[in-house]
Amino acid sequence: MPKPNILFFFTDDQRYDTLHALGNPHIHTPNLDWLLEQGTVFTHAHIPGGTSPAVCMPSRAMIHTGRTLFHLTEGGRIISPEHVTLGEAFRSAGYHTFGTGKWHNETEAYARSFSAGAEIFFGGMADHWNVPAYDFAPAGTYDHLLLEVPNPGSSNELRERRGDHVHAGRHSTDTITEAALRFIEEQDAESPFLAYVSYLAPHDPRTMPREFLERYDPEELPLPENFMGGHPFDNGELHVRDEMLAGFPRTPEETRRHLAEYYAMISHLDARLGDLLTALRKNELLENTIVVMAGDNGLALGQHGLFGKQSLYEHSTRVPLVFSGPGVPVGARSRALVYLLDIFPTLCDLAGLETPDTVEGVSLVPALQAPEALVRNSLYLAYTDKHRGVRTDRYKLIEYVVRGRHTMTQLFDLAEDPAEVRNLATDPAYADLLGELRTELFRLREAWDDQASSWGKTFWQGYGA
Repeated sequence: MPKPNILFFFTDDQRYDTLHALGNPHIHTPNLDWLLEQGTVFTHAHIPGGTSPAVCMPSRAMIHTGRTLFHLTEGGRIISPEHVTLGEAFRSAGYHTFGTGKWHNETEAYARSFSAGAEIFFGGMADHWNVPAYDFAPAGTYDHLLLEVPNPGSSNELRERRGDHVHAGRHSTDTITEAALRFIEEQDAESPFLAYVSYLAPHDPRTMPREFLERYDPEELPLPENFMGGHPFDNGELHVRDEMLAGFPRTPEETRRHLAEYYAMISHLDARLGDLLTALRKNELLENTIVVMAGDNGLALGQHGLFGKQSLYEHSTRVPLVFSGPGVPVGARSRALVYLLDIFPTLCDLAGLETPDTVEGVSLVPALQAPEALVRNSLYLAYTDKHRGVRTDRYKLIEYVVRGRHTMTQLFDLAEDPAEVRNLATDPAYADLLGELRTELFRLREAWDDQASSWGKTFWQGYGA
């Protein structure tokens, strides 16, 4: 039996509640909805957080290595040669591996991950209509490329990006999709492939072809339940770059405009996913292709008075994750607590490959086979040296250390309060639960080696632990 192909459709800043089929009646995503209906969606997929305001950098490093947050190299900027990458594992197993779009890590790992590529962007963000892209360099050498290490304690992510070419006036979503379409057209049923299609959208600057923006009237979009004019306390990141994209205080009008643009960018992505699925179907490849759709992190856009992803609220850490294709049940949903770093070992299992020893994620195949199965009892969450959290199926604890002092504790009942607006931390009725979750937080700190990290040391010292 031939090994399955892999198409990994990966988006930037797309949070978990942006699929129509998952209960959002205000967004138009027919192709994502179809994919969900044909496969299994993990409704409680998360990222652990991030070690710098550029949250997507460690997020992507975790996906490509299956490593946990504090076992990355230089916060994810560098992927150690000792850590086998997703593309490398499949390439070694005889797969034709192809990459296109955003790669937020260094170039050497790209070279060993992929045997082909096109329209490669080595950076965090760019004007979608003028993206400096590189052609694939098998040796991993890209001229004029400088990626500076981001300062973990600031929003400064200065980096020089000079591509081989710029498609002036062509949207990044279109150029990336068309590169992937050209690759698909060259494939046959004889040799398996892995195509990593990594978009810059819906990351700001939020621009898109006008036809998609015209689908959304900002005045008709409801504000989120937890919309606020500003965050209720200083979380240490109230003026990071992403928070400066809207005025203070936040207004309903401006928030609705941002939501309309965000939804329009996702609808554009959805349309191009449809083109990729059509190409697979036309070339008689879809039936033997595992399609994975995921987003690298969430985004607030007015929730809790925030606009970025530099927090541990659900809107920032919870992401879409859908599998479809051979070995994946149709029309299933799993509430298992999973991380994106679990994608690597899951694909290895589905393709019959041995998972590399350096991978720390867990295969989700048991949860695919039994959607009610638990993967974890809790998730560890961390953001720089300021926030630490633990999430169970029902509850979430977040602790804050700002400027060296423990400043706030939040406790949420996610079953009764999914918008995370009612803090139960000071309610005596929840004192025992608070203690249990703090014990679990300390246990996970040890398991994740957070106490040894440069970020973790500052946090725990500020917390007095």
